[in-house]
Amino acid sequence: MSIRVILALVATAILGVAAGYAFQGRVEPEPQPAQRVAEAAPVAIAVAATPGERAIPESQAQLQLSFAPVVKAVTPSVVNVYATTVTQQSVSPFANDPFFQRFFGGDMFESRPRQSQSLGSGVIVDASGVILTNHHVVDGATDIRISTSDGHEFPVDVVLNDPKTDLAVLRVRNPGTTSFPAIAFADSDALEVGDLVLAIGNPFGVGQTVTSGIVSALARTGVESNNYEFFIQTDAAINPGNSGGALVDIGGRLVGINTAIFSRTGGSVGIGFAIPSNMARIVAEAGIGGGTLVRPWFGVRTQEVTSDIADSLGLATPRGALITEIAPGSSAERAGFLPGDVILSVDGFAIQQPSAFDFRLATRAVGSDVSIAYFRDGKETSVGVSLEAAPGAGETASLEGNTRFAGTTVETLNAALAQELGLPFAAKGVVVRDVAPGSPADGMGLRPGDLILSLNGREITDAETFRSTADARPDGWQIVLQRGGRTFRSFVSG
Repeated sequence: MSIRVILALVATAILGVAAGYAFQGRVEPEPQPAQRVAEAAPVAIAVAATPGERAIPESQAQLQLSFAPVVKAVTPSVVNVYATTVTQQSVSPFANDPFFQRFFGGDMFESRPRQSQSLGSGVIVDASGVILTNHHVVDGATDIRISTSDGHEFPVDVVLNDPKTDLAVLRVRNPGTTSFPAIAFADSDALEVGDLVLAIGNPFGVGQTVTSGIVSALARTGVESNNYEFFIQTDAAINPGNSGGALVDIGGRLVGINTAIFSRTGGSVGIGFAIPSNMARIVAEAGIGGGTLVRPWFGVRTQEVTSDIADSLGLATPRGALITEIAPGSSAERAGFLPGDVILSVDGFAIQQPSAFDFRLATRAVGSDVSIAYFRDGKETSVGVSLEAAPGAGETASLEGNTRFAGTTVETLNAALAQELGLPFAAKGVVVRDVAPGSPADGMGLRPGDLILSLNGREITDAETFRSTADARPDGWQIVLQRGGRTFRSFVSG
């Protein structure tokens, strides 16, 4: 073997050894000092962590830390909610058939009470026995009970029901001297995508269950048809029965109320939604304070900013809430806003879509001042606005006695009510707020939400005009009303 070949083999061996050391250095880092592992004690990571201390795991020991301290601290604040609803149901499919009623009488088809139960979860938010849950869990219930994690049961009353947020506040009936473990609220605005969260509830009635995951997305919309869509999305498993339960951070603080899931099977597929704690806190405080919830009313109608609209206005990207209509005398009008303005932020929080603007206002208190940034004529401007409550409820009228409209309760339409119903601010008329079941008005086909415009050619502009007109005894009624955005004209006998 020549000297050149030998030298080549030696060089190759030396390079191979060097490369081996380099490769070993990449896949097997040096052991971390014992002090760094000791600093990451389980309780410190799982309980005392704050949003300002976010960090990825740096060792195998940190990956093996447990959520048990958080679970032990939080689960006593989460309860099971059992809601019972009693409805009248006919025992015969022919009960509503006029032919059978005529020949066999109504007594033969007497309806019987039917009892149904729904299961959900709730979160104790005050030591006096105040619980926050979902509106859809207790809606229409005639009897509601809660069960705590230690097995005690308590009857509760609904003190506040808020369909707009799908939240309800319950209070324990006659709690005596019992002190309940209330959960602490976190600032949901401090959440970031990727943060660890735990979902606690009673899925499928199997008992209190804890699942873990991360925040998958923020400010999700299109989930439910309520007024304030601004959901936290998580992949922590949420199933039927979890509604109203707690979504907590690794500090054991409430960041959301579990509300809905996206699923084609009815079970969890890793897409769950929770109402942010900043919204839940407003509803909870109102319930604790006596059950009256008053929100700010800005007095504008808005729409999404599309790419075409952004280009026409000179906005660099499609974002914000475009003002399309302003109510006369509203806070928006007094602050100088105009149709065509694009709202960009509220108190520094960016507004990407109209639902975000509605959410930001709904989490502010009446009487507080906010800074609103908007875009007009190619420039961004900020203005301070003092938030006010919506105009007081309009005049109401309830009809009874010998009239086709008996059983009807109506309210004079005002700007805030018009916005709630999706009507122009300048709309006039009276809104049907309630129709008594089985009443003449019910038989005539009136429904809550109908906007009555005229009766027998007389324009109905307020509740008193409706009352005086409907008390008459004509041979027939020509009714003009709006329902679902469509105008109907009908004639019924007097």
